[in-house]
Amino acid sequence: MLTAKEVAYEVTKTLDAKKGMDIKLLKIDKVSSLADYFIICTGTSNTHVKTLCDYAEYTLEQLGETMLSREGHRGNAWELLDFGSVVVHVFTEEARKFYDLERLWADAEQINLQDIITE
Repeated sequence: MLTAKEVAYEVTKTLDAKKGMDIKLLKIDKVSSLADYFIICTGTSNTHVKTLCDYAEYTLEQLGETMLSREGHRGNAWELLDFGSVVVHVFTEEARKFYDLERLWADAEQINLQDIITE
């Protein structure tokens, strides 16, 4: 079983590998009891959003992590994957601007992805 940090890092790498855009990893454990980490990512289309989520789900299943729930909104304009300690939000660009989660969670610690994602 992976730690919350390991789950967050694996999802981040997975989204990057499938060309997810503008990935943000927020450590929210000090500002919320909802989860330890939020991951926010943009897909280039509704199909790309679904593909990113499918791949993240598949990758974590291979690592033995069970997803608690998956929710889709507005025809894949926004999908949410709940892994308990890690919640993944994948948006189309328009939906991401509309919901503006970065503003809502501005008090969260933003993790530098440079050490996680290798070019």
